[in-house]
Amino acid sequence: MLTLYHNPRCSKSRACLKLLQDASIPVNIVDYIREGLSLTLLKRFADTLSLEAILRKNEALYKELNLEGADNKTILEAIAAHPQLMQRPIAVLGEEMILARPPEKILELVNE
Repeated sequence: MLTLYHNPRCSKSRACLKLLQDASIPVNIVDYIREGLSLTLLKRFADTLSLEAILRKNEALYKELNLEGADNKTILEAIAAHPQLMQRPIAVLGEEMILARPPEKILELVNE
């Protein structure tokens, strides 16, 4: 089953979820803002997608925490403490993982 790391306040994340629901694709929804993210999971995201891809540098919090030039461990710990720093939505299907931006990218994953 596809797992979607979802932020209900994000328009891209909501659009991605709607595409899945409209296609009647079963999905396990993880509201990572509410549930949090483990360092192990974040490291997997970073290893597969790249740390650069999953980090939201445009968040004010990124600047407040002075993350520019920080090492990977510090950045992953910051995302774990402040999940809004993670780019979304991230979809995982078996061993495959994508950052579903634009949202339509999710259909490529489920149609493979």
